[in-house]
Amino acid sequence: MLKQVSIYAENKKGTFQDLTSLLMQEGINILGSVTQNSTEYGVVRMIVSDTEKTIDLLKANGYLCKSTHIIGVEMADKVGSLNHLLLALLDGNINVDYTYLCFNRETGMPIIILHTEDIFEVENYLKTKGFVVQQ
Repeated sequence: MLKQVSIYAENKKGTFQDLTSLLMQEGINILGSVTQNSTEYGVVRMIVSDTEKTIDLLKANGYLCKSTHIIGVEMADKVGSLNHLLLALLDGNINVDYTYLCFNRETGMPIIILHTEDIFEVENYLKTKGFVVQQ
């Protein structure tokens, strides 16, 4: 089961660079990320090389953050792959809260990151449908 770090940060110039600088200084690699912002605050979601170390580091530097289980599904880089996954989720009556993309560094294959309710149940469902779920 994959984990992501969700960081709640003030939406101001330099904040994202401060986050990446802290991670760089500690040798933490960002494997995938997505940001969502509002007028005053934003949420940065990241998959990193060391989730617990990242949480400790960011909290020590004044950031509000938490780790969350997510699902990573590796798929072929071809037309229709995402649609195939979404159809399987629809067939299983599964709602997706959000998605974003990262890549398997070893294979170069795209990995769709999903957040849903009942993460463990959905992960098992996808495995039974033949999808490659990242651990």
